[in-house]
Amino acid sequence: DVPAGTQSLVLLCHDGDAPTDGTNVNKEGKTVPEDLKRADFYHWTLVDIPPSLKKLEEGQFSDMVTPGGKPGPNLPFLVKNGTEHQLRQGTNDYTGWFAADPDMAGEYFGYDGPCPPWNDERVHTYVFTIYALDIAQLPLEGTFTGPEARLAMRGHILDEAQIFGVYSLNPQIAPTLSR
Repeated sequence: DVPAGTQSLVLLCHDGDAPTDGTNVNKEGKTVPEDLKRADFYHWTLVDIPPSLKKLEEGQFSDMVTPGGKPGPNLPFLVKNGTEHQLRQGTNDYTGWFAADPDMAGEYFGYDGPCPPWNDERVHTYVFTIYALDIAQLPLEGTFTGPEARLAMRGHILDEAQIFGVYSLNPQIAPTLSR
């Protein structure tokens, strides 16, 4: 249940283990060292979620990375009672990651899932955080990012909850992850 006074929810997904230097990412004969400096990589920013929404279905917002990105930020959404609600999605960090790739460049709105470098020595931790807010709409205009949403939430968070998942594509460390 959401706390009393909740007017909207915000969902963020980020990976705090993203390499800050892409020089060796996914290169044969190279590794991304475990001790390389890391930064947040936002996979999803979904705002203005009605508190009556209790669950999201698997694949409901994305089932794969879409070359050039998915449209946004506005996302019409049917709530369980049949009324339409306007959700908004921020750009995720694939926008910057693919900026120099002519086949993939674009604005990546919404959710695009985990894809850590297959040669990364570090297991990546993906954090999904849901925030209960005391405002119905986050005060952001146009295109926005996860960090911008975090700033806009300041002073409006009633409560939050998190779940974590770990993942690796590195064949040398992926088998060590427990299911």
